[in-house]
Amino acid sequence: MTRLIAVEGDITTQEVDALVNAANTAMRGGGGVDGAIHSAGGPAVLRDCIERFPHGLGTGDAGWTTAGDLPARWVIHTVGPNYAAGQRDRALLVSCYRRALEVADELGARTVAFPLISAGIYGWPREDAIRAAADTIRASDSAVEEARLVAFGTTAYREIMAVIGEDG
Repeated sequence: MTRLIAVEGDITTQEVDALVNAANTAMRGGGGVDGAIHSAGGPAVLRDCIERFPHGLGTGDAGWTTAGDLPARWVIHTVGPNYAAGQRDRALLVSCYRRALEVADELGARTVAFPLISAGIYGWPREDAIRAAADTIRASDSAVEEARLVAFGTTAYREIMAVIGEDG
């Protein structure tokens, strides 16, 4: 069973096997978590995205690249639904977490750090985004031993803890 924990901090500094990137469909970098991961990972991440995903990824899907200069081995990119643009099918958000865990299993990753997918600029209501993450990770039969929900800021951390509880 995957242990779910909350961490307050910067996802780009997490020392885990794989970081999950909340990417856009083009897979060429962007703002928020995506921009931070591409910036901290350096040009190797973008080069690998272009080579491995010449046509990008669909919403709800996931794939991996090198982590470049990040303290992880891999970046698992997943494309969350854009709630603000009308993509409100929760199954797409759940699919992001499920597919990221499937990719982690394919890679043999045992520790994975997740952002709150779609809860930033894509506008997914944060409490529901946290519940979707927690419920999907907890229900998974993944071989991932530890999944971290990385909160950017104290408010997000407290909100995650309110949903997942002290023991994850």
